[in-house]
Amino acid sequence: MKVPGILILVTLAQLGQAQTRLKYAPAPPDNPLKGFVPYVEIDQRERFPHSMEFHYFPMRDLMKGYDEFDWSPVEEKLEICRSRGCQMTFRVMMEYPGKPNSVPRFLIEDGVKITNWNREAADGGVCHTPDYEDPKLRKALSNFIAAFGKKYDGDPRIGYLSAGLLGSWGEWHTHPRGDLWASRETQEIVLDEFEKAFSNTPILLRYPAKEGHWDQAPNAHRRFGYHDDSFNWATLETGREEDSWFFIPLLKNAGALEKWKTQPIAGELRPELWKTSFTPERHPQDQGFDESVRATHVTWLLDTGLFSRRYELSEERKQEAILAAQKMGYEFHIASWQKVDGRIEIVVENRGVAPFYHDWPVELVCEAQEVATFDLRGILPGEAKTWKASVDADGPFQLRVPNPMEGGRPLRFANKEQGAEWLVLP
Repeated sequence: MKVPGILILVTLAQLGQAQTRLKYAPAPPDNPLKGFVPYVEIDQRERFPHSMEFHYFPMRDLMKGYDEFDWSPVEEKLEICRSRGCQMTFRVMMEYPGKPNSVPRFLIEDGVKITNWNREAADGGVCHTPDYEDPKLRKALSNFIAAFGKKYDGDPRIGYLSAGLLGSWGEWHTHPRGDLWASRETQEIVLDEFEKAFSNTPILLRYPAKEGHWDQAPNAHRRFGYHDDSFNWATLETGREEDSWFFIPLLKNAGALEKWKTQPIAGELRPELWKTSFTPERHPQDQGFDESVRATHVTWLLDTGLFSRRYELSEERKQEAILAAQKMGYEFHIASWQKVDGRIEIVVENRGVAPFYHDWPVELVCEAQEVATFDLRGILPGEAKTWKASVDADGPFQLRVPNPMEGGRPLRFANKEQGAEWLVLP
């Protein structure tokens, strides 16, 4: 009667050894395609860890004729970011309050009307708004987006693109001059062209909208993400009618509260918060960073306060901001693995607030030979997925997620066992 008991104990011991659990440790704040983002030419970008940089491009600098383009300004900035190991995210615009006219010269020479006007708001300046209904401008927009996508869709140096092009700062409004804003027909031309031209690089829109929105063409049904450019200031629902333009109410009204599951959410920390974010001196209109992150499932944010010498960055503030960066976007933890009957099984958990949106294969390697690849996409926060593959080797096994951009930071797992690039399965 003792023999079966011994056999059972051995079998349980073998099962216990087959599955190996790994230890959690927070992933680094400069994991790729997430976290805080500086402008490419900010004065102290090196003082805070990051993996992306942002830039505005005037359409005038890139488009010289209806079928004539100059991509050298984009290439210059892309190479600067790449040399620093960063992907770039950017926006092309035709009007930026307080800056020179950005409408392509050939359109003005071809008779497209420009309305010059002064903003009354504190962030004002002279605006140069083109006639968005002019057929010549519509043709130029269509041609530009088609050429833009042909040149850059799927470029590994680019993390995300803001749709831009229309409105002040490319933010799809001409407030307070609503009479100058683009019609739904013009907006839909731009949306249609972006959907045709870009199938790999994520495109972000400023305003969620459904059919019947007061001045935005419906977009909730399209495969675009969004960017909240007043993050943590005009993000959360307040219940006040005058705040219906805040980001969460817009998502809710558009039926897009769960858009983050398939398309990224990003934005910019409101400039009024740059001085006090992640300090004890909370601004009265600060809605609560952690709550805003959880509500929006945001992946990345611009925050000039962390990267400019105009704002103090104490060690205490820096550490708080690092924790905040780690809370955004994805965070993948390899929880356990086992090899049974010629098959390896690896359990991965997403401990972040958003999925991973890019096609970056996970490589499983043994003795420098690739054994299998896995897909990080589609693993939602709080979910676990088991990767499975048939293997002939006995190990040791290693995992990595290489950055497809030359010199780019690899994606690192939230594991104590994670090295600079590789995670060795213990």
